[in-house]
Amino acid sequence: MKKIFKYSLSIIIFSILLIMKVEASSALVSVTANKTSLVVGNNVTVTVKLSSSSPLGAWEYDLSYDSKKLKLTSGEARVVGYVNDNNTKTKTYTYTFKALKSGTTTVTVANLSINAFDESKMEDPSLIIYAAVRKSGNNLIVTNGDQTDTVCDLMAEGKSFSEALATRCFEPDSPNFTPRISGILHLDGGFDYEMSILKSIDPDGSDCCRYTYAYPSKAGLGHFIHTYICDGDPLPTFCGEPERIAIPDDIDGFAAELWDSLNEENKISLYVRYTDIGSGEYTDKLINKNR
Repeated sequence: MKKIFKYSLSIIIFSILLIMKVEASSALVSVTANKTSLVVGNNVTVTVKLSSSSPLGAWEYDLSYDSKKLKLTSGEARVVGYVNDNNTKTKTYTYTFKALKSGTTTVTVANLSINAFDESKMEDPSLIIYAAVRKSGNNLIVTNGDQTDTVCDLMAEGKSFSEALATRCFEPDSPNFTPRISGILHLDGGFDYEMSILKSIDPDGSDCCRYTYAYPSKAGLGHFIHTYICDGDPLPTFCGEPERIAIPDDIDGFAAELWDSLNEENKISLYVRYTDIGSGEYTDKLINKNR
């Protein structure tokens, strides 16, 4: 029995939900495996399925896995696809991995983007279809818009977080002029983070104010920033500095606390990640109102 455990590998699979606000539809990306444990040297089949209540148009993603523990023997890790019809609502990709090393590992979908077949039904697709989370080197970037790609791309060219965001402004959704909020975690041998908000200087959206906040790491302490203060017409923009928040060493409890704090009528989904600074390993938690 000990020998079997020594040479076995556990596979952790989780699903990611991407919300597409196209006629109240949503797209679900599920990642499943035909087995959750296997002997080193054996194969496992992993299936990625995209499904939507509205027709799919184009999509892309990267399959992320630990190449020291798994070898991809069938399938492409980088996927870019599209369809030319108005009937496709599901798309499935199948991968085969060979277990190389004992332990526990994850197979996830990263840098995910899904576009609707008929984007003409949306006023501005770029405001609602985007990659919210991307990893660039030792940096984890999280935003509420397509500025995720701006930060990732310009930092790859040597720009800083604030320099990258200096090229962007608030969203052009008059009369709300929704602020663009962004965060970046620097995980290079230590841990610190920055947060940003780009918001209109006045109710007319005549110019943009840019604020960036930098924080050192403090155990159990974090900050949060959001787009609006409360409900209204137009929606009042967030004011002041990012607010302090206690972060417990319990992803399930913390995720539940955040979810319960969100407005019942407006919340759709919540994604939480805990990262081990030393090893780089992380745990994800996803809560979706519609599941």
